[in-house]
Amino acid sequence: MGDVLAGSHAVWEFDSDSVLIRFERGLRTPKLFQVLGERRVPLEALAAVTLTPGRRGSVVLHAIPRSGADPLMDAAAGQLKEGADPYRLVLPAERETLAEYYADELRAQLPRDAALPATDYLVPAPEGPTHFKAYDGKASFDGKTVSFRWFWTGASTAKWKAGDQSFPVAALNGVEWRSPEMFDGYLRLLPREGTPGQPGPADHDPAAVVFGLGYGPVHESLPFAASVLAALRGVGGPPRALDELRPLVPEPRRDPADIAERIRHLGELHRSGLLTDEEFTSKKTELLAEL
Repeated sequence: MGDVLAGSHAVWEFDSDSVLIRFERGLRTPKLFQVLGERRVPLEALAAVTLTPGRRGSVVLHAIPRSGADPLMDAAAGQLKEGADPYRLVLPAERETLAEYYADELRAQLPRDAALPATDYLVPAPEGPTHFKAYDGKASFDGKTVSFRWFWTGASTAKWKAGDQSFPVAALNGVEWRSPEMFDGYLRLLPREGTPGQPGPADHDPAAVVFGLGYGPVHESLPFAASVLAALRGVGGPPRALDELRPLVPEPRRDPADIAERIRHLGELHRSGLLTDEEFTSKKTELLAEL
């Protein structure tokens, strides 16, 4: 098509076989978009294209990727908020006719097997970050090995006893990412071999790092998880996501000592002004409910 469509926080450039999405770097642009920079999405990576009314006199052009086509969206597993979805382009309502034209053009070029999961990643994983700080440790990835180095201020006794961890990609079967914007977010590595069944709480699992307020934000931890997923597919066999491996069930109750440590950390954030009285009380109540 060779045309350009500019919307909120991004510009889409349409080619005959792909869409190049260029994200803005302004202060109001979601940090995830700023990290992504730009992404070229082959049309064969798309399952559907929709155009729907948006908020405050806008329309939303949404290119929906196929399952298994984009490691970023596979890692996100439906947890991204609408405003942070890189496949949504928000446009003023007066551009609805133009947006409908592009939506029709894209639909006409969708692959015949668009409804089927992709067998290979068709959209490259983000280039970074290669490390980030979680609440209980630092996670690093060099392309071949994922490493966790524990922090004495946040790591549980179980993790300290296990020691710092290194996981070769070849020994992994998948990655489980639970958004830091949810309570008890974490990144967990799923080994190819190990004890079957539901693993323990993430803050006791040496194969996981836990998030917290200011730790493991989406724009750092999600691209990291996507890079690991992409590397997994390169060493043999498609990595499997959480919903393919086991049902999501409530985790066991936590160690009271770890709950007390979390509450102590919340108190420090509250005293420093990073948490309001309401936020501190709400988080403390949630933690106490875990006992």
